[in-house]
Parts: sequence; C-alpha cells; structure tokens
Amino acid sequence: MQAQNPSHALALVLVDELARCGVTDAVLAPGSRSAALAMALHDDPRLRLHVQVDERSAGFLAVGLGRATGRPAAVVVTSGSAVANLHPAVVEAHTGAVPLLLLTADRPPELRGTGANQAIDQLHLFGRSVRWFHEAGAADDHPGAVAHWRSMAARAVGEALGLAGPAGPVHLNLPFREPTVPASDDGRTRAEPFSASLDGRPERRPWVSITRTPRHAAPGELAVLAGRLVATERGLIVVGQTTAPAGPIHALSRATGYPVIAEPPSGARLPGALAHAHHLLGHAGFARAHRPDLVIRIGRTGVSRNVASLLGPDVPQVLIDPDGGWHDPDRAVSHLLVADVAATCTELVDELAVPASSEWADGWAAADAAAADAVAAVLDDGDLPSEPRTARDLAAALPDGTTLVVGSSMPIRDLDQVMCPREGLRVLASRGASGIDGTVSTALGIAIADATSDGARRQPTVALVGDLTLLHDSNGFLLSPDLERVDCTFVVLDNDGGGIFSFLPQAAYPASFERVFGTPHGRDLSHLAAFHELGYHRIDLASDLPTVLTRTRLAGGIHLVHVRTDREANRQLHDRLTRAVHDALG
Repeated sequence: MQAQNPSHALALVLVDELARCGVTDAVLAPGSRSAALAMALHDDPRLRLHVQVDERSAGFLAVGLGRATGRPAAVVVTSGSAVANLHPAVVEAHTGAVPLLLLTADRPPELRGTGANQAIDQLHLFGRSVRWFHEAGAADDHPGAVAHWRSMAARAVGEALGLAGPAGPVHLNLPFREPTVPASDDGRTRAEPFSASLDGRPERRPWVSITRTPRHAAPGELAVLAGRLVATERGLIVVGQTTAPAGPIHALSRATGYPVIAEPPSGARLPGALAHAHHLLGHAGFARAHRPDLVIRIGRTGVSRNVASLLGPDVPQVLIDPDGGWHDPDRAVSHLLVADVAATCTELVDELAVPASSEWADGWAAADAAAADAVAAVLDDGDLPSEPRTARDLAAALPDGTTLVVGSSMPIRDLDQVMCPREGLRVLASRGASGIDGTVSTALGIAIADATSDGARRQPTVALVGDLTLLHDSNGFLLSPDLERVDCTFVVLDNDGGGIFSFLPQAAYPASFERVFGTPHGRDLSHLAAFHELGYHRIDLASDLPTVLTRTRLAGGIHLVHVRTDREANRQLHDRLTRAVHDALG
C-alpha cells in the first residue's frame, strides 16, 4: 500500500487492520470529513460496504449486522451532529451486548472551539455507554504512527467483542486534516506522499491476535450447586435473551426434571419448553401452588410481568452469566455464578449423571397443554386477523433456517404468550433498551448478514413489528442499492397507534389517553410501501398469512405484509385469552 498523504494513510491502515481482525461489514453515512475512510472502504474487497443516508438508521443497520453475526460491524460518519445521531444505536449495543465499531471523523484539534463548521466536542460523546474510547489524534507522518493505528484497530475489535466483560460498542474518534482524499492535480489537495511503510504483520495477520477462553466454574462450586439441584425437586430454569446454545440448557432440564420457561429471543423455546408460562402464572391459584424452591436463571429476562412476579426475593435464584451481568432488577438473585453457560450446564449434567422426572414437572406440562388448547380455541374462533394470532401463525409458518426479528412493545409480548415451541427458527429482538427505534434498520442489517457474501439468497429474514415501530425508522428503507440484495419481509401489525398503552394504567384516563398515548397517525402504509418501492400485501383473512409469506419468500426482495387491527378489540381479545386459560385451569 502507498498513501498520498497522512489522512489517506490513516484510512488505508485502519481499513486493512479491521479486515485482518475479522471485520466483514461497514456502514457509511456520506460526508466530507470522512472521505478518506469512505474511499478506502469502497476500494477494499474484503469488506462489504453499505451506504445509508440517515446516520441513526446507519447505526442500527450496523447493530443488526453485529447481532446476527457476533462480529462488530463498523459504522462511519462525518463530524458534527452526524456523530450524535449514532447515540440511540450505541445505547442498544451497550445494553444488548452487541459488538459495534463507531468510526467518527472529526475536525483536527486546531479547528475545535473556533466556530468551524460541523465541529462539536466529540470526545467521550457517548460517555459510559462504550466499552472503550480512543482519540486517534490527527494523522501525521511520524515514526510509530502505523504501529499506533494498527494496535488501536486491533484493540477496538477486541474490546467490541468483550475483553473484560460483555461485547458492546467501541468509539474511535478520528481527526482528519485536509486533504482528506488522495492527492490530485486540482491545485488544492497537493501533499507530500506518506513516507513510512504501511505494512502490517506478515501473512495478513492481525497486529494483535486475541484469544478468549470460556470461564469455567470451580469444581467445588459445581459440586455444591449440583447438590442443591439433587436436593430440590421443585425447580425451574428461566431463560431470557442470551447467546448461549440451547442444547446444554435443555440437557440440564432433563437431568434435573426442571421445566424450562424460555422467552422467544433466548433460542431455547424448543420442544420440551413451556409455551404459556405467562398465562399460567397470571392465574393466582396456579402461581401460589407452583412457587418453585429454586430457579436457575440464564440471560436477561423481562418480557412477561407474570413471570417476573414469580421471581421475587422469596424464591432462591441462581443466575449464571459468563460476564457477570447483573440481570436482577428486582434484587431477587441470591447467587451469581460467573461462568460460561454451556460449559456449566454440561458439567452439571455430568455431575447429576442420570435424567430425572417428577410430578412437579408433569404438573407444569399438563397445565401448559391445557393452556395451549384454550388459547387455540380463542385464536381460531373465526378468520379475522388479530395481533396474537398473527404472531402465533407467523412463528409456526416460517421455514427452518428463517430469522424472525421481533419489535418491542406488543409484538414481543404477543410472541412470548402464544409462540409454540419449535426447532429451526432463530428469534432476535432489541431487548437491550427495549425501544422501538431502529427496528427496520436492525432487521435489514440482520437480513444482509444472513445473505451470502455475493448477495445470494438463503432463507429470508422476517420482521414482526407494530405500525409506530415501522414509521419510526422508515428511513431505514433508504438503504440503496443494497435493497436489491436483501430478502426481508416486514409483517406490520397496524392498529393506528400505540397499542401497548391500552394495557397500562394510562388507559383509565380517557380524556387524555388517545392524544398523548394512543397517538393515532392516520397514515396508509400502502403509500409508504409504494414510496420505497416495496412489495405490498394486505392480509384480510388470518388464514391467508402462510400463503402470502410463501409468495414473498419466493419473490425475494423487501415486502410489507399489512395486518390491520383494532386496539380496543385487541385488548378484549387478550382478556378472552386470560379468561379461557383460567377456566381451563379450573
């Protein structure tokens, strides 16, 4: 590599080192101060470059790429307010443990605090939400510069993947002096060529190779916990959002006889797990009779209030987390075991030796089956689309290998309450900050990650979102020309506003409710689909959903499947579901 000036050198070295460290994707929001980085990314075939005009959407596109792959994607923006627009994505990556690289171009130090255009204080702009911040300093042609830049890039990738804790966002602030493009003959961008060698390690190795090993619990600690499991029949395994594989968790369930309550994004809502814990634990009598004597908790929970009410301080609870994550908003956990989840479950199974069964587990299974029948009877009564039925039928109809991205607010709750356990479906959700922002871009990032490197189609990505969630990030559809290489179907539950508020105390105040909580928008989503040139399909009969999904999968590209619902009817349907399950439990 040969650079024409220091800014060009910094960009070439940084992009080369990121590729050496395993980064495969970068998202760019156009700007001038980041020109050197933009051109270097465009010209390097090892990285897929995605261009998004909206910086906030660009940040969430990178979050989707990181969530799907487990590798940090880089997001590149110019200086000034462009950087501030990344903050919502930074918050989600921080709270959701998603690896993310923020490469923010900046004015050089001599232009800061002078009133220069697009010059704000970008130092530590994201505060404690990043795993590591580094100000690179303005690029200069001096000994040691290349080693500094390569070490910085290698550490940034390592910190994003989690060196001393969970994965998360890393911020590299990169001041560029002009010229920010390779030297030309226009009389304005002349500079002396960069004199130092830009070479990295031989054989394209990273400047710093990082090795991570799983944390194992001490043998004595495992023996004590295994003893507690053997001595306790009335136990539960509760699994929230986690990257731990489901197999060892279910093996521990079989070895202990403990039922598994698994939120859909946990990856553990497999056959054998309970599907209707929310409804079961909403029955006061059942909840009292089924208070566990020990709970093994894995991942971050919080979708169901009824499950959360079971996990009170009076219930002994052991949280297993590889990074020591403090997933305990109710201050109920009595033991935090900092260890790899899969290894710990496997080692506990070895300690326990033989599978267990119990009347306790049989009772949960029988109640769950009764709840399933009751829920099905209500949802299948007629063929009008509803939000819970759409969630249930969508999860059941998608072919193996599909990724289902679920929006916050009601869609994730509906899915949690009605999704039947199944194999072959990966469910992802932004449950870090649990916001609705950036969901369109996150889903598109996941869809891009699910495609092969040449854009060939695999199983599609499908997103289940509400209407406000879709509108909030509709700029995500401005991603282009990447849309031609993305297969993603958005199933939109459109109740003309914020449906979740109908289930909250605010609903008891009708004078103000509709304007400040219901917030009807009155928009026709078919017009949005036409503007962005998306495929559009309206669902008038619930039974039509599987056929439409097949059609969009075969067609490829981006589609909007529109399901119109009514907020008040949806609230009444949820009441009917609750009553039906309670009647089934007697």
